[in-house]
Amino acid sequence: MSIIFYEEDDFQGRSYECSNDCSDLRSYFSRCRSIRVLNGCWIIYERLNYMGYQYFLKRGEYPRFQEWMGFNDTIRSCLVIPHYKGSYRLRLYERNNFGGKMLEAMNDCPSVTEWFKHQDIQSCNVFDGYWIFHEQPNYRGRQYYLRPGEYRRFTDWGAMSSRVGSFKQINEFY
Repeated sequence: MSIIFYEEDDFQGRSYECSNDCSDLRSYFSRCRSIRVLNGCWIIYERLNYMGYQYFLKRGEYPRFQEWMGFNDTIRSCLVIPHYKGSYRLRLYERNNFGGKMLEAMNDCPSVTEWFKHQDIQSCNVFDGYWIFHEQPNYRGRQYYLRPGEYRRFTDWGAMSSRVGSFKQINEFY
C-alpha cells in the first residue's frame, strides 16, 4: 500500500510517501492540497488519531483537495483499508444499543430512506466486510468508515449526527 501527500495543488511542493497507518502526519507536511494513491484503499482524516472528517480514497490521482470532497487542506492521520474478498453483511438499527427497527444488508444502498423508510441510524453491527456510510443519498456528503465490529451509537463511527443517507461496500482493491 502506498499513498503520497503533497503540500501544493497538482502534486507540487513538499511531499511525503506513506505505506502504513499513521496517527500523526504533522511532522511530514503542514497542509495537504493533492494526493496520489499508488495502490490500495485509504481513509484519511483531518485530525490526529483518526478523528474529524473522514475521506475514502482508492487508487488514483487527486490534484486538488476538493476532488476527494475535502472541506479543507488539513490531513493529520491515515489508515490503510485491509484487502478483503469475503462476504459483506451489516445490520442497521433505529435506536442506540441495537434497539428498535432493524435492517440487514449485504449490498450497497444508494438511499437508506427509500429502503429502510428511516434515515436516522443510531447503531450498527458490521459482521463482514468494510463499509463507507455517507450522510446523504447517492454516496454524497460526509463519509464514515466502518470495519467489522459493534457500533452502539452513531458517535462510535465518528459521526456528529445519526443521519445515514447511503452506504456501500469497500471492494475496490487494485
